[in-house]
Amino acid sequence: MAGACDPCSHFAPGLNHVLLDCFGEGNVADTAMSGAGSTGGDDPLQRAIWRLRSRGCWTDAAALLTPHVGKAGQAAAAVQRTALLVERCLFTGQGWAEAEDALRVAEAVAQDDDDRGAAACERGQLAYAATVLGVRDRADEARSALGRAAALLSPGSRTRPLLDFRRGLVAEHLADAPQSARPAYHRAHAGAEAHGDTLLLSFTWRHLAALALRDGEVAEARKGFAESLRIREDLGFLIGTAPALAALAEAEPEPEAARLRAEARRLFHLLGGIPTWLADQLHPAPSPAPSPAA
Repeated sequence: MAGACDPCSHFAPGLNHVLLDCFGEGNVADTAMSGAGSTGGDDPLQRAIWRLRSRGCWTDAAALLTPHVGKAGQAAAAVQRTALLVERCLFTGQGWAEAEDALRVAEAVAQDDDDRGAAACERGQLAYAATVLGVRDRADEARSALGRAAALLSPGSRTRPLLDFRRGLVAEHLADAPQSARPAYHRAHAGAEAHGDTLLLSFTWRHLAALALRDGEVAEARKGFAESLRIREDLGFLIGTAPALAALAEAEPEPEAARLRAEARRLFHLLGGIPTWLADQLHPAPSPAPSPAA
C-alpha cells in the first residue's frame, strides 16, 4: 500500500544514535536472521538492528549492516540485510527493487553451501511475497528457490527451521494444501525449539493455530494464537503484535474478540498502517483475508 506512513518516525531511535551504540563489528555471522530474526542477545549491533526491525524500520536496520557486506567471512551479513528488506516487502508491499538488489549481492558473496542455501531461502521468500500480495506471480520461482535451499543447507543448519516454515507458507497460501503445510510447520516448530529461536516459534504457533481453526478446533487454535501473542509481547516485536491480536480475536468469543480487535486497530494505526494486508481484517469485509506470513 503505497500510502502507508513510516512507523520509524514514531518509534525508532534516530539512525545516528543507533550507530553510536554500535562500536565494533558485532557478531553478524552468528545471528544472521535465524528464523524470523533475533533480538540480538548481548551484541550491540544486533540489538540495534532488533530495535529498528521490531518497529518496522527495516531500511534503517539494513543500513547498519551495509558496512559489513562484502567483508571476508561476513557473507551472513548480506543474507541478514536481504532478509530485513524482504520482510519490509511482505509487511508494506514496497521496496521490491532494493530487496532484489540486496539478494543479488548475498548470492554473489556466498562462500559455502550454507550461505548459498540461506540466500536461496530469501529468494524463495521474496518470490512468495510478490505472489501472495498480488504483485507478480512468482510461485514457481518460490518453490524452486526453496527446493534449492533444502538441497544446500546442512541438516543442522540454523536456517533449516526457517526453510521448513516458508515451505509451509507456500503449501498453505500458494498451493492451498494445508495437509502439506501442517507437517512443515511442525518441523519448523521443533527446529525453532531446538535452536532456541523464540521469535520463529511465535510464527509457527500462529500458523499451526490458524490450521486448527480452519479445522474447527477452536480451543487448540486459541492456545496457539495466545502463545504467539505472548511471545511477541515478551520480545517487544511491535510490528507483529497487531496481527497476533487480530488472529487471537478470531478464536475468542465476544466481547473479548472485540477488545482484541480494538487493540489491534490501535497498534495498526500507531504503526502507520503496517502490515498493510491487515487492513481488511481489522476493517471487516465479509470474510477476513488470511495473513500471508506474520
